Amino acid sequence: MIYKVTLNGKIYEVDVEKGEAIIQKEYEAATPVATPVAAPQAPVAQAASAAAPAPAGSGNAVISPLPGTINAVKVQVGQTVKKGDVLFILEAMKMENDIPADRDGKIANIFVQKGATVETGAPLCEIQ
Repeated sequence: MIYKVTLNGKIYEVDVEKGEAIIQKEYEAATPVATPVAAPQAPVAQAASAAAPAPAGSGNAVISPLPGTINAVKVQVGQTVKKGDVLFILEAMKMENDIPADRDGKIANIFVQKGATVETGAPLCEIQ
């Protein structure tokens, strides 16, 4: 059976037969283009499952590195974080992934809640 696997910006076509995997093709993945979505009207605790985008031009958003489900939100708005602190736990392909802060700062906004489904590149929170 042939599977397509995306890893670090490259797509691999892998043929798996009887426990052996053989790479058939390798090529660059297309960069996803973000589509603007209207921000939810309700507070984060009552928001829909889909993540809302960061405000335009903020440039301070922590984004999801892969698609999955938010299993835990480890921060609150106003909380001070340091680079490397775990902000979210994201489940992807039945594995839990820690999403760390990429810089020191204060949590200005949280765009997702526990149970939310996010895509690659979706903003999770904003650090100022």
